[in-house]
Amino acid sequence: MDIQSCVNIKKEWDIVGARQLGRDIARKIGFGTVDQARIATAISELARNIYLYAGTGKICFEPIEDMNQKGITIIAMDDGPGIKELSLVMEDGFSTSGGLGAGLPGVKRLMDDFNIFSEYGKGTEIKVVKWLR
Repeated sequence: MDIQSCVNIKKEWDIVGARQLGRDIARKIGFGTVDQARIATAISELARNIYLYAGTGKICFEPIEDMNQKGITIIAMDDGPGIKELSLVMEDGFSTSGGLGAGLPGVKRLMDDFNIFSEYGKGTEIKVVKWLR
């Protein structure tokens, strides 16, 4: 299972599909139930952001192995409007959707590595990694 699997996000139900696939891949890698829940929560947030703000995009999963360490890489990509003020959306409590504002800062806390690239008017790519401990 060293190939990349992706879920297209077009409708709200796709968020559930992405979450389930990510949890299944995490379980196969060897993550325990607590980390599976953390990973699934991060996926839900990333997929919901695509659905709410970009309309369409995809979430891709890739099992990784590096120097005797295993993990999962999750990449969320969209061709949406991009994020105008990146530093603002990374602040706890900031929300444009009326939600709790735990969004991207919450994803960053749940995962081990977090990288975001967004170009206003062109889209966003977020790459996160969770390492098996």
